Amino acid sequence: MKILLTGATGYIGKRLLPILTAQNHEIICCVRDKNRFYCPPESKKNVRVIEVDFLKEETLKVIPKDIDAAYYLIHSMSGSANNYDELEHISAENFVKRINQTSVKQVIYLSGIVNDTSLSKHLSSRKHVEDVLYTGEFATTTLRAGIIIGSGSASFEIIRDLVNKLPIMIAPKWINTKCQPIAIADVLEFLSKSLLNPVTYNQSFDIGGPDILTYKAMLMGFAKAKKLKRWIFSVPVMTLKLSSYRLYFVTSTSYKLASALVNSMKVEIICRDNKINALLKVKPMSYEQAVSKALIKIDESNIVSSWKDSLASGQLTGNISEYLKIPTQNCYIDLRKKTIENRDYTIERIWSIGGDTGWYYSNWLWSLRGFIDKLYGGVGSGRGRRNKYDIHAGDTLDFWRVLYANKEKGNLILFAEMKLPGQAWLEFKIIKNTLYQTATFKPQGIWGKLYWYSVLPFHSFIFNGMLENLIHKK
Repeated sequence: MKILLTGATGYIGKRLLPILTAQNHEIICCVRDKNRFYCPPESKKNVRVIEVDFLKEETLKVIPKDIDAAYYLIHSMSGSANNYDELEHISAENFVKRINQTSVKQVIYLSGIVNDTSLSKHLSSRKHVEDVLYTGEFATTTLRAGIIIGSGSASFEIIRDLVNKLPIMIAPKWINTKCQPIAIADVLEFLSKSLLNPVTYNQSFDIGGPDILTYKAMLMGFAKAKKLKRWIFSVPVMTLKLSSYRLYFVTSTSYKLASALVNSMKVEIICRDNKINALLKVKPMSYEQAVSKALIKIDESNIVSSWKDSLASGQLTGNISEYLKIPTQNCYIDLRKKTIENRDYTIERIWSIGGDTGWYYSNWLWSLRGFIDKLYGGVGSGRGRRNKYDIHAGDTLDFWRVLYANKEKGNLILFAEMKLPGQAWLEFKIIKNTLYQTATFKPQGIWGKLYWYSVLPFHSFIFNGMLENLIHKK
């Protein structure tokens, strides 16, 4: 079968792709930027990539007409735009117009549970998208999930950050709101088993695990799994804004996502029924099992995808390709080079940089810079990295975004996503037996120039120290 996969660079899409290719389907991956798309080697023979922006109707012409089914996995709640609900509506309408011109039999949409009479903004947006999809000339299957538990999911990473960082938590009253979490593995099984399955046509299904828990119970369940003692107290008065800022500073989430999630926590997210479990013969795992599985993946550094993969998690606007060519005019450039001793060793060191590994010199200064960035509304340094040893274009490395990563050539290009009066790049390049380390800064106005000269004294020992530790074995 020929399957159209939208959101192929997103959290769900990255995990669904190898499952579909393993079933010998031909997959057409829709991405806004081919430079950000990474295809596992075992899937390449069954994958075709096309560039599509669903907000721009004219770009949808590249979608082939002979497709059998499509997955609609486009969400924007973590984005910077306040009108993301309008943007999601436009994307859905453009999608339906084009898909109506194809031979598609079914569209599968992953939405959120919308059973409460008072919905948050992002859940209302999901419901509106669902309504648009049902106007199409094809069978629509909607799977409505609540809190998704898995390594790299936004909800799980927030739970992990809160429990790991706060022995005592003062939480708002909606910490006692009930929800029905579901493991990412079960979400993927529902998605794959719904494909071209007539029993799911033109229906909406709630999907969830067997446990109905409060948010407090989920936090305590994670603490139990990690063998940590934690105390949580709820208070009757804590504003939405205060709760959002608290979540933003303590966790690696963006303020927009924190605000959306906090607003949703006031709404119970519980399945109306579980009839789809019997229809598709799926037995969802418990919350405890889902947490245990996620922790194993994290310990093994085997996180396939993360919510941070989304460009909406940072400050980058537009496609990666727009930033890939590092400017030289009207820029400040700090170029350092050193002869390497062992090429393979140095490359492995470069490819392990950031996250838990750190930056090989004055890590406390890097952390301080991340904290200052948070104070100014930036991403901070808490995003870490998806995998300890592997890097691909689009990945996050603390407050950097990977623009280009070619291990064979020994070339890594990073773009700064911190709040800056300008734009900054950091490049590592190995040519023959020399490592070149280049920091480039394009200032904006007088504040940009002042910023560069204020940090320049730190470069001499931070970058020199980092360069030394990338080369010499300890």
